[in-house]
Amino acid sequence: MQTEFSEADAANELMRLARAIAHHNRRYHAEDSPEISDAEYDALVRRNAELEAAYPHLIRPDSPSSAVGHEVTASPLSKVAHDVRMMSLDNAFADDEVAEFVARVRRFLALPEDAPVAMTAEDKIDGLSCSLRYEHGRLVRAATRGDGQVGEDVTANVAHIADIPQQLAGEVPDLFEIRGEVYMSKQAFAELNSKQSELGGKLFANPRNAAAGSLRQKDANVTARRPLRFLAHGWGAASAVPEATQFAMMQRIAAWGVPVSPLLARCDGVEAMLAHYCNIGAQRAELPYEIDGVVYKVDSLDWQQRLGFVAKAPRWAIARKFPAERAETVVEAIDIQVGRTGKLTPVGRLRPVLVGGVTVTNVTLHNRDEIGRLGVRVGDRVVLQRAGDVIPQVVENLTRDEERAAYVFPDHCPECGSEAVAEEGEVDVRCTGGLVCPAQRVERLRHFVSRAALDIEGLGEKTIAEFFGLGWLESPADVFRLHAHRTEILTREGWKDKSVDNLLAAIEAKRAPDAARLLFGLGIRHVGVVTARDLMKRFATLPRLREVAQAAKSGDEAAAAELIGIEGVGPVVVEALGDFFHEPHNVAVWDDLLSQVSPPPYLVEVRASAVAGKIVVFTGKLETMSRDEAKAQAEALGARSAGSVSAQTDLVVAGPGAGSKLKQAEKLGIAVIDETAWAEIVRTAG
Repeated sequence: MQTEFSEADAANELMRLARAIAHHNRRYHAEDSPEISDAEYDALVRRNAELEAAYPHLIRPDSPSSAVGHEVTASPLSKVAHDVRMMSLDNAFADDEVAEFVARVRRFLALPEDAPVAMTAEDKIDGLSCSLRYEHGRLVRAATRGDGQVGEDVTANVAHIADIPQQLAGEVPDLFEIRGEVYMSKQAFAELNSKQSELGGKLFANPRNAAAGSLRQKDANVTARRPLRFLAHGWGAASAVPEATQFAMMQRIAAWGVPVSPLLARCDGVEAMLAHYCNIGAQRAELPYEIDGVVYKVDSLDWQQRLGFVAKAPRWAIARKFPAERAETVVEAIDIQVGRTGKLTPVGRLRPVLVGGVTVTNVTLHNRDEIGRLGVRVGDRVVLQRAGDVIPQVVENLTRDEERAAYVFPDHCPECGSEAVAEEGEVDVRCTGGLVCPAQRVERLRHFVSRAALDIEGLGEKTIAEFFGLGWLESPADVFRLHAHRTEILTREGWKDKSVDNLLAAIEAKRAPDAARLLFGLGIRHVGVVTARDLMKRFATLPRLREVAQAAKSGDEAAAAELIGIEGVGPVVVEALGDFFHEPHNVAVWDDLLSQVSPPPYLVEVRASAVAGKIVVFTGKLETMSRDEAKAQAEALGARSAGSVSAQTDLVVAGPGAGSKLKQAEKLGIAVIDETAWAEIVRTAG
């Protein structure tokens, strides 16, 4: 976690991560067409978890931490509700994290430090999760995981997988749901892609995608032609569980005729767990299927039941991921991508190389300084690394000593031609074109209508990109002119009278938007959700904010002091506001937008209360309200909501899952109440 990271920055990054993770979940689980590797995805999830741990009061309603898989949407297969939710697993990336997992189990169960904790350990297959429901030993239904609650019915398809028996052998409970992974062997994957290439068909990126695409077919005959396999790793709904341990139960499942991993073992203690991890890792390259780690589970089923679950994962299991794999390849080109904030990001286009079962064709080079550090040029041979805790990167340039012209980082935006500069003390080079830069426009429009900004239902990413391409959406004000295109929208695929009317009604409902949301939606650098609210609380109206920001830019020390005097606003924010209003094209966009909307003065009604003038910190999960609502309540009661606990904190409101902030409050002797007590303070306020 970077040291100088404001609450506004955290809120912005959590929003970006929620969007990105949801997008990649959809690509992976629903479309079987991932755009990034598992390592890159793990890095996003890990970063989100770190931020949520540091800023629990900023946890979003759509937080990826509470999501499993992806909602089943436009699928040709029918939906199936799981009787017992199919969970995902938390990850560990180092030996000490495995040791801490075992220690957490001991702490939760109140076991002595030297008490033995037996675990099972097995290879984590990179396949598609599938649940097999057996009634009286006969297979009656098979379903994919989906979002954990609802999956897709693939009963007809799994009938063609030889590993999955239609009738279990021996004595079986009346109801027993076996769960495991449908996968495709490395050899079968290579043969399938070879045939696809000969026929001019779609090539699959890796065995997991091939297995998922093969299983999730409307026509079971297609599945029948694909050599799929299955390995069980657990169970779901069951009328009875005839064994007392995970290991014994998995042996029982194998005896019923369903294959389990040949590498499944029972381990007594952390040393044995880590030794088996190394044993599996040493065999990884020779295994007939792809794996990406080892899964540990508490062996005692009684302990599993006591440990229970967190939001999306069991407390009694964890996946230990394998470390980075490396490969050599050639940089064939370096392209520049321009993001929403104007950042110029260099991307290395690579000669395709297989790393950990994924074909890699490009890698971020991060920024100008990173290119200089590595000395990367077009034509260089580089070492590429992928890991679970870092974004895939070039770690070594093998040909940097060869004579070749150095790469020249552009000083103008490749999209709009505006000057590209790095602010003092920053390594990132950014386009100064702002709202006139086409690369930034689409991303800024998406941001403008996002949930934390204007929250306009019906204007999703695809719609914005489509309307932008048609010339209907070029600036935020154009959102409010879409009614002029009603007839044209109706001619577009997927639009009907009702959907168009709903969209236009949603837009009209935002003609008098919340001023802080509107300010945040403009995407001014360093002005996040919290900073936007703080600014509007001080200035009430957007014209007044502009007036003070422009005065500060022109050298008015009193105006600059007025801005800096606002809690959470420093010189960086003052400079960003001044720069925004200094650009004529930004002012033109601002004026155009305010000709279409009329945000009322931003007023915070303060009620007399017991917490007036005090600093309140919310921590843990709030069960009856959102974090934003709680902070708004505090403001309405004359209190100030802070993001961290310090000696200046007067009150901490702690919900379930409260962690370090609660401990800090107890250490400092700060008053702590629960959500019910807070609700009573709100109710009785004058």
